[in-house]
Amino acid sequence: MAYEFKLPDLGEGLTEGEIARWLVQEGQEVAEDDPLVEIQTDKTTVEVPSPAAGVIARILVPEGGVVPVGTVLVVIGADGPAPAAEQQQLEHKPESTPASNRLLLGAEQVRATPLVRRLAQELGVDLAQVAPTGPQGRVTEDDVRAAAGGAPEQEGRREPIRGIRRLMAENMARSHAEIPAVTWVEECDFTALDLDWLVPAVLKACAEALKEYPELNARIEGHELVYLDRYDIGIAVATDDGLVVPVMRGCDSRSLDELGAEVARLAEAARSGTLEPEELRGGTFTITSAGKFAGLVVTPLINPPQVAILGVHRIVERPVVRGGAVTIRRMGNVSVTFDHRVIYGKRAAEFGLAVIRRLEGS
Repeated sequence: MAYEFKLPDLGEGLTEGEIARWLVQEGQEVAEDDPLVEIQTDKTTVEVPSPAAGVIARILVPEGGVVPVGTVLVVIGADGPAPAAEQQQLEHKPESTPASNRLLLGAEQVRATPLVRRLAQELGVDLAQVAPTGPQGRVTEDDVRAAAGGAPEQEGRREPIRGIRRLMAENMARSHAEIPAVTWVEECDFTALDLDWLVPAVLKACAEALKEYPELNARIEGHELVYLDRYDIGIAVATDDGLVVPVMRGCDSRSLDELGAEVARLAEAARSGTLEPEELRGGTFTITSAGKFAGLVVTPLINPPQVAILGVHRIVERPVVRGGAVTIRRMGNVSVTFDHRVIYGKRAAEFGLAVIRRLEGS
């Protein structure tokens, strides 16, 4: 009896996942709960255990394959590889994967990633007529371009956009295309704030200000604006693989000490790639601060389906006028980028000033 393991829904709103790495190979015997596959989704890599004991009869989606939830990824046989008739039935199941994403197997079929399939469709190339040169007999982008009639020689090293970079690219493209974003900027005097506590202080200040301006702690669902009564704020963290946004829960009810400890833990988990899926879900608002790399001011992109993001930019000592005299203060810019469909500029500015007042201690 063969067990079909399908791509599960591992995150809020997940529709597809990428096979980052198989931890088993065909013919290998596994026990229930043995490590099976690493799936890249929702900006993190999730290690999925085997749901059953048996022999890996067939791996149906190769590493790098991007397939929708519900796609059969692997067949685990109780007594070895699946019989030929059963295997043929599995390979031809129409519900496994839509035609636009299908990763077909077999001597007479084509192995190619969704990106290559889209390219072939755009260039009018029949993949069945293309000689594959990729690993495991896969058709590559270069194979398709060559079959299209000899595209001009391309320079530079090329590699597919995968994993966190692919997810980040898709999310940011969605943000740019769908959201009419406007950015408000004002300077803030950080002299009274211990910068070692900058992020916890910003989290606390944002949570308190969001209670005053609830339309910034909301999300668009269809034709409705959903006001949220929790203050789970995402923190943008740069890693070697790209940007991830772990979520700090209950920022309104935690002390600065608690926020500081949790920020440190989430940042370390983000950089080491050990974040759990639930630590990336359900943010109601986002802050971003790149420290010494922050620049004078940038315009962060909103993290859909949220409607606003706050940025803290480079903080430096500089001369300012206070009480008619020039003095040296630690100054930096604070920005609020907001969805103009649901937030008016005046309200976004009032929210930003409310955050600044708290950071300045006034």
